[in-house]
Amino acid sequence: MSLRHALLGLLAEQPASGWDLTRRFDELLGSVWPAGHPQIYGELRKLQQDGHIVVDGEGPRGRKDYRITDTGLAEVRRWLIEVDVDHTFRLEPLLRSVFFWLLTPDELADYLEREAAFYHGLAQSFRKLAAAKDNGDFGFTPQTTSLRTTAEAGIRITEALGSWAEWANPRSPDDAV
Repeated sequence: MSLRHALLGLLAEQPASGWDLTRRFDELLGSVWPAGHPQIYGELRKLQQDGHIVVDGEGPRGRKDYRITDTGLAEVRRWLIEVDVDHTFRLEPLLRSVFFWLLTPDELADYLEREAAFYHGLAQSFRKLAAAKDNGDFGFTPQTTSLRTTAEAGIRITEALGSWAEWANPRSPDDAV
C-alpha cells in the first residue's frame, strides 16, 4: 500500500490536519499499515508540492488543514483502478513460523498462546467497528460502507490468524501440528 494514496483517500472524505490524519490513519489502518507522525508529515509536504493537496486553512500553533485537489482525487482513483495490487503478505508471524523448530515446545506454546490472544482481541476491535457501521452510528454513506467492508476483512483475517495460532500450538489436544 502506498502511504501517499492512503492519505489522499482519507482527505477525499474530508479536509484534515496532519495530526487528525495521523490519528485517523492509526485508527483505521494502524494494524495493517503503520505510519508514524514524521512519515505522514513528510508525505503531506510531497503531496502539496505535487499539487495533490492544498492548505485549506491554518489554526493555532501552525496547525494546517489540508484538502485534496482534483489532481489528487484523480491520482487516488488512478491508483485504485489502474495500479496492480501488491498481494504480498508481509506477516511477521508467518515469517517466524518458518523457524519455530528453533524453540522448545514450551516456548512455542507460550508464543502461540500470545499470538492467538492478540489476534482474537484485534478481531474483537474490528467487530466493534463493524457494529458501529451496522447500527448506522455514522450514517449509511459510501465511506461507511467501505469501512464496514474493511472491518469485515479485518475480522476474518485476524480470526483466521488466531485460529491458526491455536491449531499450531503443541499444547492443543485436538489439533496439534
